[in-house]
Amino acid sequence: MTTPASSPDALDVELIGLLSEHPRAGALELSRLARVARATVTARLERLERAGVITGYGPDVDLRAAGFPVQAFVSLEIAQGAIADVRAELLAIPAVLSAHATTGTADVLCRLAAASHEDLHATLLQIDRSPAVLRSTSVVVLSEVVASRYLPLLRGTGRPRPSRAPAYREC
Repeated sequence: MTTPASSPDALDVELIGLLSEHPRAGALELSRLARVARATVTARLERLERAGVITGYGPDVDLRAAGFPVQAFVSLEIAQGAIADVRAELLAIPAVLSAHATTGTADVLCRLAAASHEDLHATLLQIDRSPAVLRSTSVVVLSEVVASRYLPLLRGTGRPRPSRAPAYREC
């Protein structure tokens, strides 16, 4: 099985994990933690950014703590060929956290957040008013069982750490 050229190797995954654990760490600190040269860390992170693997360094936000404790998933059946219209309408609704085109009976799966059940209801009604939405089905989130994650997937690939990376020298 081949992997794309931008696919992270074990050192890249280690650096991504270290960034997750220490989001404010600079290249020098990451090089110390990973036991590789600072130039290696800098080059690796720049390559991962260019390849689109690392997409940002923004803060993680707890929506519940930010005043949006109600979340729901909404599946939409839409009119044929209306995905661009639905996308534009969903982008205009701040409560829509994400939306994905899907296979199966639903065409789009959305994740919503709201300050209250009343606000969620208002958002659902706004979505249903779209002429492109034929039917919607919503389920309210009771609790998070597994938080959004990516490190187990990246770490589970078994990619070897490159031997050509210079070892970190302790002073």
